[in-house]
Amino acid sequence: MKVLVPVDGSPFTKRMLAYLAAHDEWLGGAHRYTLLHVAPAVPPRAAAVLDKGVLQAHYAEESEKVFKPLRSFFSKQKIEAEFVAKVGPAAEAIAALADKGQFDLLMMGSHGHGALGSLVMGSVTAKVMARCATPLLIVR
Repeated sequence: MKVLVPVDGSPFTKRMLAYLAAHDEWLGGAHRYTLLHVAPAVPPRAAAVLDKGVLQAHYAEESEKVFKPLRSFFSKQKIEAEFVAKVGPAAEAIAALADKGQFDLLMMGSHGHGALGSLVMGSVTAKVMARCATPLLIVR
């Protein structure tokens, strides 16, 4: 099964990884994992005055901060994973890759704000559910 796992380095990502580690059915060679980090884009006016190399290095560094402990986790679990970094609005990038990559499952950690909190603050998870057809497993 091809599984897309969006990650942001938050405690909710860690909770989702703990879920993976605690359930043997997710471990082993039966699944192929792709971990996706979406870095927020630098505002256009600021990006216009920055050297493109500096900007790309910033995005790479932001993603690597998130990926470094995850690489260690997957290595310890003896699970191969692909690491993908994107830039832009998180929900749109996640949904686009889920559809384009023909993933069987999308596995996300969620803040669990509830209906009112999501309405006021917005929720990447809710936006992803609305934008993509890939089945979604939400870990709270």
